[in-house]
Amino acid sequence: MKADLNGITLAYSDRGTGLPLVLIHGFPLCRTMWRPQAEALAKAGCRVITPDLRGFGGSGAGSDTAGMNAYADDIVALMDHLGIDKAVVGGMSMGGYVLLNLLERHPDRVAAGIFIVTKGGGDDDAGKARRTALAEACRNQGIGAVVEAFRPLLFAPETLAENGALVDEVVGWIRATDPVGAAAGLIAMRDRKDYLPLLDSISHPALVIGADLDQALPLENSRLLAEGLPDADLCILHGAGHMVNLEQPEGFNQAIMEFLADL
Repeated sequence: MKADLNGITLAYSDRGTGLPLVLIHGFPLCRTMWRPQAEALAKAGCRVITPDLRGFGGSGAGSDTAGMNAYADDIVALMDHLGIDKAVVGGMSMGGYVLLNLLERHPDRVAAGIFIVTKGGGDDDAGKARRTALAEACRNQGIGAVVEAFRPLLFAPETLAENGALVDEVVGWIRATDPVGAAAGLIAMRDRKDYLPLLDSISHPALVIGADLDQALPLENSRLLAEGLPDADLCILHGAGHMVNLEQPEGFNQAIMEFLADL
C-alpha cells in the first residue's frame, strides 16, 4: 500500500485487526524485515502497520536531507491517514531513535513503546565522523559502501557462518536501498538528540529488547535504556545479533505478545 504524505509517497503494509501496532525498521533496512512479526502478531489480535521510512524500501526519499523529526512526522501522518489516534510503537535500531522522537514530540499518539536493539544516547565524535564518512561514500560510490560496512554488524557470528540464506536476503534489501535515502539516514542518525538525560520524563509503558550477540549495539545499551525509563521491562534474547527479530523470531514474538497482554 502507498499514501502521499508530507510531500513523499510512503509505502506501508497494514495487516490484521485489533490493537494498532506500528513497527519501524532499522537502518539500512525496510518493512520486509517484519515479516515473521506481521503474520504472528496479526493472528494474535493486532493491527500491524509496517511503514518504509522515507528513502527506504518502497518510499520516496523526498530530498537528500531528512532528520528524525521528518521520520517521526511521517509516522504520525500515516496514523492520521489510517484513522489511528494512538498506537503501540516499536522501533528497531534507527527505528528506536524515531520512537524516542515520537515520545518527545507526539507523546499522545503513543500508547506504549517497544525499543528493539537500540539506545537512548547520541553518537560520540568518533561515531559522528564515521556516519559522515559513510554518507559521503554512499553518495559517491553507491549503496555498496553501506553493504560492506553493515553486513558484518547485523548478525550474530553463528548466523553469518551458518545461515547464508538469511544473510543474503537481508543484504539484498540493503542493496535495493536508494543511496540518497541511505545517506540521509546516516546524517539523521549522526545529528539525532541524546535522550539519555531525558528518559526519566517518559512515562509510557515500555519493553526493551536486547540481544546478547549484537555486534552493532552492544547489550549494555539496552540495559541503560531500560534502567533510564521509569516503566520499562528488559528482555534479553540469547543467541541473536542485531537482526534479533529474524534470528530468534519465536522468542521475539513471545516477548512482544506478553508485553501487549500486560498493557
